[in-house]
Amino acid sequence: MRWATFDCYGTLVDWNAGIGRELECLLGPSLLARYHELEPQVQAAEPTASYRDVLATTLARLAEESGRELPEDERDALARSLPDWPVFAEVPAALAELRRRGWRLAILSNTDRDLIEASMDRIGVEFELAVVASEIGSYKPAHGHWSAFFEATGADRARHVHVGASLFHDIAPASELGLTPVWINRLGEPSDPRAAVELPDLAPLPDALDELVPGD
Repeated sequence: MRWATFDCYGTLVDWNAGIGRELECLLGPSLLARYHELEPQVQAAEPTASYRDVLATTLARLAEESGRELPEDERDALARSLPDWPVFAEVPAALAELRRRGWRLAILSNTDRDLIEASMDRIGVEFELAVVASEIGSYKPAHGHWSAFFEATGADRARHVHVGASLFHDIAPASELGLTPVWINRLGEPSDPRAAVELPDLAPLPDALDELVPGD
């Protein structure tokens, strides 16, 4: 049995497009990079907080830091917008092909159950399970998601691959755990030796995973 686990936001769903659009509407342009710096700080400080609260807290801190006024009824704007964040174009076909080849799929995400369910509906491909931060009291890059995944599935680590777009949230911790990390380098960052395979998107992923873990 072969398992592929995935980060969702940034890997399968375009969170830069989703968050960036909302930030520009609410606070103005050029704040996305700073948002990405603040959010992990909030998650590390409040690991049991829901992702809804993380989004709201990070947005409020960003508004305060940038001297912008955030209306009270817009504090939850990012969570409200998340179900509409776009799926990367190649993702549904690549995931469907993995399933056709016998791979079991799971998502390990720093989010809430209702939000990940909305995103999985948009992706339109079946996953065996999704592990979300708000249910385990842990945010990546902490190792809680992987512990929960292996406990739930009993997956053979030698036949498991983790796929993510974030070196910080996914590739580094997967490497620390001795897993096989596949880096979806959508932003064209410098190569990183911790990744077993580096790809620009998911289109070549089925062949790459079959090479890493051949089928029976």
